[in-house]
Amino acid sequence: MQYLKRLSGLLPFVFLAACSTDTNEPGADGANLILTNARVYTLDWSEPALDGTPSRGAPYDDKGWRPDAEAVVVSGGNITFVGNSTDALKFQGPATRVIDLAGATLIPGLVDSHTHVFELGTNLERVNLIDVSTEEEAVARVAERAKSVPKGEWILGAGWDEGAWANHYPDKVLLSAAVPDHPVFLASLHGFAGWANQMALDEAGLSATTPVPAGGEMRLGADGQPNGLFLNRGVPLVRSAIPEPSQDELMERVLAGLNQMAKDGYVTVHDAGLDSREMAALEQLEAENRLPIRVYAMLSLRDEELMRKWLEKGPDTDNDSFLVTRTVKAYYDGALGSRGARLLYDYSDAPGHRGVSGDAYGFNQALNAEAMKRGFQIAIHAIGDAGNRESIDILETVFNSDPATRKNRHRIEHAQVMHPDDLVRVGKLGLIASMEPPHAVEDKTWAEDRVGPERILGAYAWRTLRQNGAALTFNSDNPGSDHSIFYGMHAAITRKDKDQQPEGGWYPEQSMTAEETVRGYTNWSAYASFREDETGIIEKGRWADLTVMDIDPFLLATESPGDILSGRILMTVVNGKIVFER
Repeated sequence: MQYLKRLSGLLPFVFLAACSTDTNEPGADGANLILTNARVYTLDWSEPALDGTPSRGAPYDDKGWRPDAEAVVVSGGNITFVGNSTDALKFQGPATRVIDLAGATLIPGLVDSHTHVFELGTNLERVNLIDVSTEEEAVARVAERAKSVPKGEWILGAGWDEGAWANHYPDKVLLSAAVPDHPVFLASLHGFAGWANQMALDEAGLSATTPVPAGGEMRLGADGQPNGLFLNRGVPLVRSAIPEPSQDELMERVLAGLNQMAKDGYVTVHDAGLDSREMAALEQLEAENRLPIRVYAMLSLRDEELMRKWLEKGPDTDNDSFLVTRTVKAYYDGALGSRGARLLYDYSDAPGHRGVSGDAYGFNQALNAEAMKRGFQIAIHAIGDAGNRESIDILETVFNSDPATRKNRHRIEHAQVMHPDDLVRVGKLGLIASMEPPHAVEDKTWAEDRVGPERILGAYAWRTLRQNGAALTFNSDNPGSDHSIFYGMHAAITRKDKDQQPEGGWYPEQSMTAEETVRGYTNWSAYASFREDETGIIEKGRWADLTVMDIDPFLLATESPGDILSGRILMTVVNGKIVFER
């Protein structure tokens, strides 16, 4: 069936007119935009059961899924009609743009609910080390970049996998020999490790006597001096020496990241852990009406000056703004790959070691409680089973002392490894598990080595969390993982990597259905940002935030799930405006 594969015949779309109006109801000139002949999945039906079974009202039967509409009409920033193409065209006027989508799939606009868009924009300029498997290959890429960079200027790279490389971390020797005339800093895939050459160490003024922050590590070589490898909270020792970008450069970087997200189908990002300068850049872009998609900002708990400013002001409550700030991002422990995540018992592959958390990782519990009581949503980064338990304990303690704080939909970011008792507590306490399907399939080659065969059963446990009543939201943690929605959906549905491994999926009992997966990136993410009444469902009166793709994931999930990876985004609509079209 043609719509089960990439619909190469979709382009060009049929464009009948181009203009716009500013009202939310069709006027004399008709609607702004009419999208016809689409496979529309509105999600405007009851939630699936906790085991993933579609509700009775879903467009699903023994023959499988079917779209529940074929056309959407947009006026101003809102949806004004959902139904069939014939009725939709009744809203056409001389100023209406009509696009025949030729059988493409139209869903509510995608949300990446845990991103680092400044880093994404910066990475577009960096040496790309994603999927590099050896130190030699990484060094060769940096050496090639050095040929075009003036001597003395920093060379930055990112993407080497600190989890996969954990048993053979690189040092400065090869990198310094190949690139002696530039300071080099290479951030790891998830940002919990950093690799530097000698010139970068010199620029940072680092030596064997340099104090290392609690929860961090600066590896030393045989000569007793820094060997160029930094872990967890030790990473900023080098990173802080990199010249700061100007405000204009910051704005250009975040715009590059946001425009990339728009190109990839996202209408909103939740940017996790913004500092004062990043917030200032976003605020200026909002004031200049230059934000291409919506940004749900998470303030960094580590930036106390920024926190004090916002504690005095209080969280935003205006959902309609393109920049909304009502969440605080807090780091509680490190990453599993670099053995920084805090575990209840020793690492299976590192006896005597349990990781770092809390005060030892820069978590300010008093400031966190103050933010909760001021009305902010808290999003705590927690990876290990001890890190998750302690984070939940911290939230529950504040709930008990101030019950009003329960209502703010607090989140556990990653919720990666959990004890069975704590998998139950997330749902009971009304917390949101904010999770990354790609992490499971990327970490599968080493995760069980870290925690052993018993604890791994509570890791990346999307289904178990959902069955225990936890709310979920799905995301990529980009640029730590590929943020392609097709990769994310494929990982959630199949528990397989891009090479379709392992056969049968990695702990497939934790997989999600197609409906749950799409909801995880749309209306469940809308709930995670208090916007479930404005977006996440295609319905008259809601925001016209829409995503068009050339595959139907609802059908492919059962008939040919591997083909999900070949999908392409065709169009992204934000606030009624087309911000990307292929």
